[in-house]
Amino acid sequence: MMLKAPSCAVFLVLVAVVGIVVVVQAEDPYRFFNWNVTYGDIYPLGVRQQGILINGQFPGPDIYSVTNDNLIINVFNNLDEPFLLSWNGVQQRRNSYEDGVYGTTCPIPPGKNFTYILQVKDQIGSFFYFPSLAFHKAAGGFGGIRILSRPRIPVPFPDPADDFTVLIGDWFKTDHRQLKARLDGGHKLPFPDGILINGHGPNGAIFTVEQGKTYRFRISNVGLQSTLNFRIQGHKMKLVEVEGTHTIQTIYESLDVHVGQSYSVLVTMDQPAQDFYIVASTRFTDKTLTTTGTLHYSNSNKAPVGPIPGGPTDQIDWSLNQARSIRTNLTASGPRPNPQGSYHYGLINITRTIKLVSSAAQVNGKQRYGVNSVSFVPADTPLKLADYFKIGGVFKVGSISDNPTGNNMYLDTSVMGADYRAFVEIVFENRENIVQSWHIDGYAFWVVGMDGGLWSPDSRKQYNLADAVSRCTTQVYPRSWTAIYMSLDNVGMWNVRTEYWARQYLGQQFYLRVYTPVESLRDEYQIPKNALLCGRAQGNSTGPL
Repeated sequence: MMLKAPSCAVFLVLVAVVGIVVVVQAEDPYRFFNWNVTYGDIYPLGVRQQGILINGQFPGPDIYSVTNDNLIINVFNNLDEPFLLSWNGVQQRRNSYEDGVYGTTCPIPPGKNFTYILQVKDQIGSFFYFPSLAFHKAAGGFGGIRILSRPRIPVPFPDPADDFTVLIGDWFKTDHRQLKARLDGGHKLPFPDGILINGHGPNGAIFTVEQGKTYRFRISNVGLQSTLNFRIQGHKMKLVEVEGTHTIQTIYESLDVHVGQSYSVLVTMDQPAQDFYIVASTRFTDKTLTTTGTLHYSNSNKAPVGPIPGGPTDQIDWSLNQARSIRTNLTASGPRPNPQGSYHYGLINITRTIKLVSSAAQVNGKQRYGVNSVSFVPADTPLKLADYFKIGGVFKVGSISDNPTGNNMYLDTSVMGADYRAFVEIVFENRENIVQSWHIDGYAFWVVGMDGGLWSPDSRKQYNLADAVSRCTTQVYPRSWTAIYMSLDNVGMWNVRTEYWARQYLGQQFYLRVYTPVESLRDEYQIPKNALLCGRAQGNSTGPL
């Protein structure tokens, strides 16, 4: 469904079409969003930059939803280049066509629009959206997603007085097109220029609270490459949720938030009436970047007092121990009324072990990054569309190995095949000196173990097979490994990627094709009737609307 400009008539047609579905599935409400994507001047670090705005906002508007809601998001691309949005953590059950990465979805051409039709099926929690093409993420276009529990589902803490989205991330003063050109030229990115909180540099973000009340802060690292430590001066944070999983409610003075990760904490305003620093600072970097926001008590007329509270800098063990302390609350309900602990993942037999080793190398004289020696290059057609229309020559299943090969890095459109309903163990092994962060679209997985050194079968002895946290993005520490369990219960073409965005852009990703030979709507939806068709998929039909 493409138009050159927003149209009331089109919106009414869309409402009418969706209304037909509402009659059939009245239990799942619909929420409508009209988003206008433009360039605009922003000044996050005090210098003018051309940012990507959504409805004139940087960051973009929050998406508020409830479990099972249908989200109808009409995106008008008024940029001068193709554009896509992806939904970090939204699982797109049976519907990878809407995932919004180039392997699944055709870009929205300049001056056109596309309507995403998403359902947050059986999900709760804190997530975010972001632009997935080119290097747009370095210009903005991101925003928060919150999925609330249905009213009849118990939540393991009282309703907070308010609920804040906190988007933190590293930032460059350099225009995103120049950063992209640098990567295209085979070079690495420089060190970031600063840290932002909700699009603001130092002292720009303000959160107003009332003394004595408790508030929820949903913290997401939407940056490009830096792990950030988050803390609030004079206040403890009670962790309650991680990427859709209610956690054991542990108290922390600060939290390491790796790129692409989201955390939800409760903070009680139990201090004297004044303002306090909110702090985000880089971890594991030679130079520590720090930024601040303000926690403003509504009855305060006093600015923050004292030095900015310091945080950890390069202590790996501190971060590793914190990560291990984050566990699932087994008795709490998730998106359904049954307890989260009712699914005993530790008792299920593993059907396959996949070991993924990341690496960096020069290929044809240019910097590239890869997985199991393969550096991903996009095809001329989204892989999911090529799969659906049975277009040959776009990709080859099995073009990336289950295990490191030891070969020199090479370029390919890497796709790994997997069977629907398999239960797999995936080991991410990091042989480099940086912290890495890995994300899998379409899924949540159990982070069963992480430690230093190389993984071996004996490493399974230290796995947490009882209450490991289930999430969609996990860190891998330097010269270390992280192991996850994942139930392949979502048919589709799913992006597996580093969240270190320059590395993702230069090939450190691949696609996992979860396949069943049975063509049934029970397992996977048909291609959306309004799907954009590009590359070799042009000229095919998606059927009548």
